[in-house]
Formats: sequence, C-alpha cells, structure tokens
Amino acid sequence: MGIRKLLGTAVLAFSLAGVGVAGAADPIRIGDINSYKGLPAFTIPYKQAVDLAVEQINAKGGVLGRPLEVVSRDDQGKPGEAVRYAEELFGREEVVMLTGSFYSHVGLALAAYAAQKQRVYLAAEPLADSLIWQEGNRYTFRLRPSTYAQASMLAEEAAKTGAKRWATIAPNYAYGKDAVAAFKEALKQRVPDVEFVGEQWPALGKIDAASEVQALEAMKPDGIYNVTFGGDLARFVREGNLRELFKDRTVLGLLTGEPEYLDPLGEEAPEGWIVTGYPWDAVDTPAHDAFVKAYQEKYDDYPRLGSLVGYNTILSIAAAIEKAGSTETEAIVDAFKGLELDTPSGPITYRAIDHQSTMGAWVGKTAVKDGKPVMVDWTYEEGDKYMPSDEVVKKLRPAES
Repeated sequence: MGIRKLLGTAVLAFSLAGVGVAGAADPIRIGDINSYKGLPAFTIPYKQAVDLAVEQINAKGGVLGRPLEVVSRDDQGKPGEAVRYAEELFGREEVVMLTGSFYSHVGLALAAYAAQKQRVYLAAEPLADSLIWQEGNRYTFRLRPSTYAQASMLAEEAAKTGAKRWATIAPNYAYGKDAVAAFKEALKQRVPDVEFVGEQWPALGKIDAASEVQALEAMKPDGIYNVTFGGDLARFVREGNLRELFKDRTVLGLLTGEPEYLDPLGEEAPEGWIVTGYPWDAVDTPAHDAFVKAYQEKYDDYPRLGSLVGYNTILSIAAAIEKAGSTETEAIVDAFKGLELDTPSGPITYRAIDHQSTMGAWVGKTAVKDGKPVMVDWTYEEGDKYMPSDEVVKKLRPAES
C-alpha cells in the first residue's frame, strides 16, 4: 500500500484500536498531533510505522497489561490548531500524553502547552534546538537527533574538504535559523579562518529557486550549506543543476539524504553532496532487518526516515510507561529521564540533562545508481557524540520548576 492510497484516510482524525491484547483492560491512549496534509512524504510513513509498532506491542500483551491506542489529529502546520487539538485530546479523548508534530514552530507551541498544563509531550520530529534548550521544560522530551548534532556532523565533514568561503540557504523559520547558527558555530570551531559570505532565507514552501540560485552564485562560495527540504529542495536542485551552481563546489545537505526528500529527485538528484539521511536498504543489523521486513510485509512499501521515527517514538513511549509502572504524568516524566531502550537504529538514551535522546544519524554522500538516488560511503554517528558539554547545556536550558 503506497503513500497516496493512505493520504485520504490519514489526514484527519483517526485512531488505532488495540490489537491482540487479551481481556477487557482499558487502553492506554496516546495523543498524536502531526502535519499529515502539510508534508505527507514524511508523516504518512511515520503514521504507518506508529501503527505497526502499536500492533506489535499489543500482540505481545500491550503495556502494563493494557493495549496501546493512538488517537491522531492533523495540525495543518498551525501552532494554534495543534494546541486546540491538544486540549481536545486530553479533555475528550483522555490521552495520557502527547507525541508527534513535524514543524518546529508547531513543536515549540506544544512544548509551551506541555509546560503550562503539566502534560507529557514527546516531540518526535521537530528539530529546533530551542525545544530542548532555551524553551526546554520538565514535560517535553525529543527523539530525533538535534539540529545542533546533525549540523555538527556535517561541519566535521566540511572541515575535511578545504573549503573556506561558505554560503548558506535555509527556510526562514525556527528550524532553519537554528540549523545555520549551529553549522556556523561548529565549523568555526574546526576551521577558525572560515568565511561566511552570505545567507539566503527563502520562505518555507515558497522558494523562488531561480532567484536563490542566482544570489548564491553571485557570492562565489567554495561551499554551500543547504537546509531546504521537500518541494523547496526539489526546486532548488533543479534550478541549481540548470545553472551549474553545484559544479566544482562542496555542497552539504542537512536531511537531504532522507528517502522522503532524496527519492523524489530521481535522476536529477545531485551527486557528491555530503548529507545526513537514511540508507534504509544498506543498514544491516538484526533489529533493523526485522523492522524493514515487518514494515514491507504490512505495507508493501519501503520505510522512510519518518517510518523509523514513528516506530522509535512508540517504542520510547511504551518503554517509559513500563518503567514508570503507571500512566500518571509525573511518573512518566521521571521514567523518561535517563530512559534506555533498543531500537532499529540502535540503543538510545533520553538524557536527563536536557531530555534529548541519543538517537543518531547517517552521514554520507549522494549518488545516482541505475537511475535512482542513493546514499553511499555512509557512517552512523551517535547523536550524543556531537552535543555541547553539560556545562554549556546547563547555561542554555532554564532550571526546571
């Protein structure tokens, strides 16, 4: 079953009832808020894997002897809608915690709601660093490796290239701004005489690719740091290829190697970009192989990075509730701090210091093989390895009440 077939049923409110749990125990309900219409390439695979994980957990007896149930809402990419649905999910649907969200501005709104209402929120995807640092709070945790960590991974590779003059292009919102700031800081630490010759800030989803490419070319950089994704990335790549912007230049792509964004480029995909991503068909571990097999058997489709995030999200929630031995908010919060679990991407820990998981990312290069874009020469980098020191984190993050 492909993404398009699922889109019509997944974009509004839906829930997955517990499967295979003996007895009549009341389900543990989890609220899921995400941008299903806004970015289905990521969020539909995410929801597919959420359903798969819930199904597998319930088939083994559920959590604390009760089935898990996920109740989902589409935030339409709007913070106000996300908060409204959060109220509805806790009030009408009686969920015990929230998860999901894709866009950083939505995630930040839900984090603020979690702090105000003292409700647990596991941010599955939002990447803005302020979510766990400047705006961090007792009730908010995050799964995906931080923007800071992934930007530092790319900066480490950039330092090896010898490129000294850098230009950046990123969407003009919280995630894009954090991604550029983190990259600049990380690269300056590694290459003190680096020069940043310009920044481009297209509006999210509204890139004027021709103008952006022309502006970047005029800067004459040695390297380009690209943070665009989705449709913006496709338009940027097409126009950049046409105008030979990438020729004889080092280009970095934050998230560009994720199948959601790389695969649609097809034969137009740039070759030799240094990217973070997910080479799903080349990761060879027993846990990952089992995940891919189950996903393909259920959906007749291959997993995207969103799939891995959705699956790890539910594994994290189940592990936290089991550790807490309860669905009470404060017990779940305490259980998440220092929580350790195994996932298809390897073991992860939720750091007590800032509630960030240590889930890592794959770093490699783009290539086109048999007409299909792929990641090659990749390594998996642990997220914790690229985080700032505890002393820095303590200065960035407000004290918990």
